[in-house]
Amino acid sequence: MLIIENTTEFALEHKSAVAVGKFDGIHLGHRKLLGKILEQKEKGLTAVVFTFDASACAFFGGEEKELSTREEKRAVFAQMGVDVLIEFPLNQETAATEPEVFVRRYLAEQMRTAYLCAGPDVTFGRRGAGNKELLARYEKECGYRLELIDKVQVDGKEVSSTRVRSAVREGQMEAAARMLGIPYSVSGRVEHGRRLGRTLGMPTANLLPETDKLLPPDGVYYSSVLLNGCVYRGISNIGCKPTVSQENIMGVETYLYDFDESIYGSQITVQLHAFRRPEEKFDSVEALRAQLKLDIVAGREFEAGR
Repeated sequence: MLIIENTTEFALEHKSAVAVGKFDGIHLGHRKLLGKILEQKEKGLTAVVFTFDASACAFFGGEEKELSTREEKRAVFAQMGVDVLIEFPLNQETAATEPEVFVRRYLAEQMRTAYLCAGPDVTFGRRGAGNKELLARYEKECGYRLELIDKVQVDGKEVSSTRVRSAVREGQMEAAARMLGIPYSVSGRVEHGRRLGRTLGMPTANLLPETDKLLPPDGVYYSSVLLNGCVYRGISNIGCKPTVSQENIMGVETYLYDFDESIYGSQITVQLHAFRRPEEKFDSVEALRAQLKLDIVAGREFEAGR
């Protein structure tokens, strides 16, 4: 997958099928858009995702935490078969681009758009003045076919990044998974920790998420880990490990059932399936060990019932 970043000066060689969106969380609605350009790819067009290098909400002083980090988005797009990812720089200058200029210059000239899909609430350009009506108005002049994709509904309501974000913030991982189509996850490289888990006979894999990654409430979660194409079941603690550490550093620490390999430095994805209990500070390490054993039993029962 070709990634175009940090520039507004680019030119695609071939005619393209373009999906436009923020793609935060890459939920079922986003996947519907991506499916459309992949259909066009089979007809000979280049499958292109056009998004921003920072969320519009974060840029304009709103939401700071992201459902998906840049690397997580890139991994999903590449896995799905996207040919070109354009991470358009969002700054004061580009945010002031007139919508008509955006359509003519970027969509028509530089991306050579032949097929364009977006949600019905698409906005772009200066003050968000560009919308579906403007895109439709330039369809013939700029030589693309526009398809507006209806919202996907889950649990009787439209799926949106806002809904997914709310579910994650409340620790409702099952609801988040229904809207995403997959479990909510945290990706990163396994870091060296305090090695207390190994001392307790329960070695763990430690991740330090990026600071802009949205995490659910501190606590223990039933989880699984994707590593080198394999899935390992486990249980994860999100928080600062108050029983054993005075450092206020957020981490995701995962114990994998029946697994005792050294994976330091490995890239993993931790999928969070369901909330087990809040994070606690225990009176002793032995009390922590006893609770962890109960958590593991409960986790195995959870997996058996899925």
